[in-house]
Amino acid sequence: MADLLSFAGDAMREPRPHFLLEDVIRASQGRPAFPVAVAWPLSAVSFAGAVEAAEAGIIRPIFVGKRQELTGIASTLGFDLGSCEVVDAHSEEQAAETAVELCRAGRAEALMKGSLHTDAFMHSALKKEAGLRTSRRFSHVFVLEAPLYDRTIFITDAAINIYPALEDKVDIVQNVIDLAHVLGVGEPRVAILSAVETVSPKITSTLDAAALCKMADRNQITGAILDGPLAFDTAVNAEAARVKHLKSLVAGSADILLVPDLESGNMLAKQLEYLGGARLAGIVLGASVPIILTSRADSSESRVASCAIASALIESKRGQ
Repeated sequence: MADLLSFAGDAMREPRPHFLLEDVIRASQGRPAFPVAVAWPLSAVSFAGAVEAAEAGIIRPIFVGKRQELTGIASTLGFDLGSCEVVDAHSEEQAAETAVELCRAGRAEALMKGSLHTDAFMHSALKKEAGLRTSRRFSHVFVLEAPLYDRTIFITDAAINIYPALEDKVDIVQNVIDLAHVLGVGEPRVAILSAVETVSPKITSTLDAAALCKMADRNQITGAILDGPLAFDTAVNAEAARVKHLKSLVAGSADILLVPDLESGNMLAKQLEYLGGARLAGIVLGASVPIILTSRADSSESRVASCAIASALIESKRGQ
């Protein structure tokens, strides 16, 4: 009974403050604003997110979309569109292709999604010849701060790779480890999530978890402590791990949650956001430039934080 009461008390602990996103935003404001190609920001929220990041001194937006509609949205928000570069585009597809080309030409250092659908946006970025590919696989990361967890969580991949194979997960996890380093998490703890903590031939995600951990032992994945398979409760709650008799350097204090597939990751992130009151930012890694990717329903605050993460990545690349 004491264990149950302790567990319940831990689960209902008071919210704790988070500072990583605030620190990242503050640091980005201390650097010169960088040019961002904003594809099809034809909604008030997507346009306002770019404007707020510009007004905070983080980015210099290049708006790519229908000029007349952009002018109308800017007027509604009381923003002087004449202070920014506008590139006319008559469709979502044209806007995405134009924004990618601005990045390829060096006129923009990052790509930002507006109000177009993710599939249309990413199609242009993923083109083999005219896109933004590198040797790494593209993957998305939610950088998320939940009120009842005492550290920032990185959730990947919840937006790009639908059913990643083991070889895909190698890039996905290395991408997020590298991002954590850039944001000041020196040796992140990676929980490779599944439904159980034991390896089962019937559950592919547990086999992948075991393989990834051994690859980390052999330095095929570097810069972090990996453990898995772990269920979500044992990944983030030390008491749950103790009750299940788990001995782990990751359990109860995970920084990174590597999810089995897009569906589970997307639902996890959005549950934490909408039911758990979490704040989040979204970024795509593995491309030649940072790709600022948020949901069409995300707040302008989320978009500003995502721009700040892109700023940190650009600064890190310049210093290499």
